[in-house]
Amino acid sequence: MAKDTAILYALSTCSHCKSTRRFLSKCNVEYNYIEVDDLEGDERKAILADIRELNPRCSFPTIKINDIVIVGYKENKIKEALGIQDDKNEN
Repeated sequence: MAKDTAILYALSTCSHCKSTRRFLSKCNVEYNYIEVDDLEGDERKAILADIRELNPRCSFPTIKINDIVIVGYKENKIKEALGIQDDKNEN
């Protein structure tokens, strides 16, 4: 089974970003984590350009899991992108 490739673009002061990070860790997902507001100069400009390609509004958190982009803290979409089945049998 191939490993998921995940990257989380976040802000250090964003509560939704922190919740997303906790959720990914709870799901035992290995991911790269970039706090954009901690970057400076050309590095920051390059990362912001990368984010705008994924999410033109450049809002946070922006998560890329494999080829799926999720904007905001959305547990169900993250689970779906990771192929995690919900324990509940709701229709």
